[in-house]
Amino acid sequence: MSRIAIDEERCKGCLLCAQVCPKAIIAVSSRFNTKGYKVAEVSQAGKDTCTGCAACAQMCPDVAIKVWRSVKSTAKEND
Repeated sequence: MSRIAIDEERCKGCLLCAQVCPKAIIAVSSRFNTKGYKVAEVSQAGKDTCTGCAACAQMCPDVAIKVWRSVKSTAKEND
């Protein structure tokens, strides 16, 4: 299962990440960081649907998002 983590102290709430997420799992939070910005968050339901595409991390101007992709088995059966 792939997942993302948003560093709330780096996030300024621009939500560019939410605009490019193909699964639409990123939204604005009700929490504020220490700089006074409402931060982005991943919904609880969305955590299971993240594909690990990293579009959000590539779009983030503040480098506030890290992406971990799940490893898929590529073993082939020998005939």
